[in-house]
This record gives sequence, C-alpha cells and structure tokens, in this order.
Amino acid sequence: VLQTNNIHILTCAPGQVGQALARLRASPATAKAKAKFILATDGVDFEAEDLTSGETVACAYKDFPDHFGFFLPLAGISKVRQISENAFDIRATSRLNRLYVELLKDNPEWGRGERRQDMNKFMARLIFCFFAEDTGIFVGKGRFTETVATMSARDSSNTHEVISTLFRAMNTKREERAAAGIPRWADEFPYVNGRLFSGGDDVPRFSKVARSYLLHVGGLDWTRINPDIFGSMIQAITDDEERGALGMHYTSVPNILKVLNPLFLDDLRARLDEAGDNPRMLLNLRRRISRIRVFDPACGSGNFLVIAYKELRAIEAEINKRRGEPDRKSEIPLTNFRGIELRDFPAEIARLALIIAEYQCDVLYRGPKLALAEFLPLKNENWIVCGNALRLDWLSICPPTGTGVKVQADDLFGTPLKQTEIDFENEGGETYICGNPPYRGSQWQSDEQKSDLKAIFEGRTTNWKSLDYVAGWFMKAADYGAVTPTAAAFVATNTICQGRQVGTLWPLIFKTGHEISFAHASFKWTNLASYNAGVTVAIVGISNRAGKLRRLYSPADNGTSIVREIENINAYLVPGPNITVGPRSKPLSSLPEMSFGNMPNDGGYLLLDPDEARVAVRDHDVPQEYIR
Repeated sequence: VLQTNNIHILTCAPGQVGQALARLRASPATAKAKAKFILATDGVDFEAEDLTSGETVACAYKDFPDHFGFFLPLAGISKVRQISENAFDIRATSRLNRLYVELLKDNPEWGRGERRQDMNKFMARLIFCFFAEDTGIFVGKGRFTETVATMSARDSSNTHEVISTLFRAMNTKREERAAAGIPRWADEFPYVNGRLFSGGDDVPRFSKVARSYLLHVGGLDWTRINPDIFGSMIQAITDDEERGALGMHYTSVPNILKVLNPLFLDDLRARLDEAGDNPRMLLNLRRRISRIRVFDPACGSGNFLVIAYKELRAIEAEINKRRGEPDRKSEIPLTNFRGIELRDFPAEIARLALIIAEYQCDVLYRGPKLALAEFLPLKNENWIVCGNALRLDWLSICPPTGTGVKVQADDLFGTPLKQTEIDFENEGGETYICGNPPYRGSQWQSDEQKSDLKAIFEGRTTNWKSLDYVAGWFMKAADYGAVTPTAAAFVATNTICQGRQVGTLWPLIFKTGHEISFAHASFKWTNLASYNAGVTVAIVGISNRAGKLRRLYSPADNGTSIVREIENINAYLVPGPNITVGPRSKPLSSLPEMSFGNMPNDGGYLLLDPDEARVAVRDHDVPQEYIR
C-alpha cells in the first residue's frame, strides 16, 4: 500500500519484517511518492519509521495501537521540535533511548544496583561499536550491525551471545584468540584494548523488539555524530527523577563557547593572529597550547572538555599549516582534559567522547590513513574521576602547575586507587577550570548537598545555608587558584549575583585574590537534550590575574551578545567597585519591620489556581483584596 505524501506499507513473510522495512526505505517508489512513513509487518511483529525525523518504532503487532501517537502527523497533527544543531544527534538519541528502555523491560535487574553500572558500560560499548563500524576502525562499513543481524537468530534468542562474543574478541589480542576460542566470524574485529571491553562480557538478553531497535540504531550513519552532544544522549535515557535530583543541564556548543571563548580561547586566537607566519612565534604558541589543562569538576558527559579539545586542535592545525607541517602528530594530550563526575555512566561517556573527538580531529587534520594507523589499540589511561567534586581534592586530581605524576589508571573506565595516581605531566602549563555545575537553590537541596556546602563554608561564614549549591564550585575554584595561577568560569544561577547571596559568597571569593574577569549577564539557558532543560543563568569568570580590562556581555534582541570592556565587574555583574549590600535586621527608615520577604515558602498551600480563587471568594467569603 502506497499513499502519496503519507505512508508506504508492506506485508511480508514471517520473520522478514526488518528486511521489508529496509526495502521500503530504499524503494524509489517511497521517494517518488514523498512518503512520510514506512511500515512493515508479518502479522506478528511490526516496525515503522518516520522518514522526516528518523524516529522508529518496533513492537508486537498486537501492541500497534499503543503507538498511535507516533503516526499523528498522518492526521495533520505535527509534533513540534526545536532543532538547533545536527538533526542526526537527535535521531541517534531517540533510537538509543528506545533500545535502552526496551532492554530494561526484559532485564529489569540491569537498571538497579550494581547491574546499573553494567548496563551503562554496555551502552558505552555499543556507542563505540556503532562509531567504529562507520568510520573504518572496523573493516567494512556497518560490519558490527551486519554481524549481529547475520549471526543472531531472528527470534533474538542468541543475540546476547553474539554480542558477547564480539566484545570478547575485541578484548583479546590477535595472538591469543585461537586459545581463547574466538570463532572465525568474530576474529575479523580488531583488538581494541584500553579496557573498554574488559571487566566481563555479560550482555543483557534481547527481545525481538530490542533486536530490531539495535539494528535500527546501527543503521544510522555514525560518522555524523558529534561527541560533544553525547550529553543529550545521556539525558534522554535518564529518568526525570534522577535528572531533577542532580540538577543536570546538558549544554549546546554555542552556550559552551560563551564560557570557553572569553576564558582562554579568544586570547589564543588573538596570539595566532599576531604570530602571522612567523615560525618562532607559531612554535611558541603551539608549545603553550600543548601544556594547557582544562579541568571541568562537574563534567557530566564531557561536553565542555570535548569542545575545548576540538577548539585547541583547530588552532594547533592552523599553526601546523602555517609552518608547513600539516601532517604533524598532535602534541595536545587527552590527559590534559580532566574532569570529575558524580555518576558512572556520564563519566564513562565523557572518556569515550574524548577518544572519539581525538579520532575525528586526526581524520580532519591529518587524514583517515594516519588517524587509523594510530588509533588502536586504545591506551589504558583515565582522565575522568568519578566522585563528589565538592568532597574531592582538586589539587590532587589536577596537580598544580609545575608538578606531574606518571602512573596509569588500571583501565579506561576505572578510577585509580589514589586520585594522585593519574597519568599526567605538564610542567609550566596553564590551568582553566570550567563547567556547568548543578544549581540547586537553598530550599531544594538534599541533606547530603547541605553537608557538602557545610564542609566548604563552615568556619568562613555563618550564612552559608542560604547559598545555591553551585556556590560550592566557585569557592573550590577560588581555593584552587589561591595555590596555583588559574582562571575559572562556571554557568550558574543568576541568584548568586543577586540579593543576600552576594554578601555571603563574593567577599569570600575576593578575599582569595580573585576578581571577576568576565561575565554574561542573565540569559535563558537551553540545550539540545530531549527534555531541553531551560533556566535563567549567568556565566561568571574569576581569575587571580584578571588584567586591566574586564568584559561584560549582555544579551541582544537577535540572540547575540553585546560586549563592553570595563575596568571592573562587581558581584552584581554591573560596572563598578566591589561593594556588596549586606542584610539588616532593622529598617533604615520609619517603615515597618519585614519578618520575611515575598518568597512563596508555604509548601504551595497558599497558592491558588483561578478556579480555586473564585471558589474562595464566592463560597468562603475570602476578601478579593487578599488574593493576588
């Protein structure tokens, strides 16, 4: 059945649904009729794809009515979605999410306790395989997905065994495979190392639907993936409760650059312009870049670190081009990009995202041949520490300039026994701290989060309980900078630069010798994640070597920013001296005393919707003047 501008439907023999959908996708008739959807079924199973968005659905035929919302566009009801960047990333996010949810249906224990970490590692391995099969890392485009499709039964009964065997092959050196009993069909996959596939090869069991979703995900062109958008993928497969509890806000590239550009990238680009074609100046700049450390103590899935790495590689590539060395191997080590993340899964993805970013940069600037020759096996290095950033010693994780240690981590996805035992060497380099920490206002913090702030601020101020959670990152960054020259910038709730928090936090920051080096005044923060968290924020940069002029950015009507260079930015993010307004217990004038501000702090019991307000006035004689 083919309906022009609507849908192309094909019924097929039992067990041929996936192949039938592929035929519809490749059919010239589908394109000629401008079909929006394709659908295949054998009366037992059912698969469909939205050709506009790339979203897919797979289920038992009897469950087809449960997915009626998927086909709403056929009834003229469009699903509106804001697409700010690469549409492929959103498509990949959606398909990974469907696979993840379907796997947990049949393996609920994989979503709890220790098995949750196994599930996270399994998803990280899949992402690597999807990327590797489309970029030449695996021999033959689509080889991983094709092997799973060919070697696993259509009823999915052995899908987990096939994938487990592939993972085991990628964790076994070539010379050891015969003794390990690796079958011939898996032997063509390379030895990956880096311990990405170590620590067990257990795989969750697949239903027929989950197997279909796996093949759908593998059917995408993963050469188009942006490693800097992996945060969107993580948020898409994290439930609402956990996301809200941790204050996670995944970040788009333009917003990340609002932090990184004024923090250090603008200066590097200015030095590049000054160098022109001068070989000596270019060489010195390249050496400087190779020693820059970027440290994100709330790194999530690594968005800030990946963007920083890619931007530095772009500058380095231009230097090499001007010096006549376009094929020169990069001198920027991934170990200079440090992070702390509270949860296992984003921490693992952050490491993987940096690995993929390095490979993509090598392909872009040095060519596929050189990139492939040096990519595998992966190194056993660890750049991301999993833990509570407000409790860990930042100076141990990112040692002061002029120090270094040379002990490797146990594996790519494992934390060293001692945080100081991280492979790192960076004599004389610069350190830049950045990120988008969890915000959490004082009224919404958990007992553990309150305890975190207490550990940092108790003994410095008695008013720390009123601070937003993000204030802890600013204080830790200032303490770090008091030991070694550094500059830091964080995305933060704008409330830390308003009201009573100013008088509590900022005198402590200024006391360490830091000043506000740049700031973005309040603006609406959005991102590409499926839940697209939005909140009004500010970006504040602090430094103990801020320079004579500071840059203050304000949002313009067209979505850009207006920048002013001024002599000083105070804690209220306006030009002027560092004067803060403190609280008073008595009014300055003859006005009555105020016992509490106008914060709705009643638990919601004094808030009325319009219907409740009308009932209160009409039926309970509540004076209208008391309802606002």
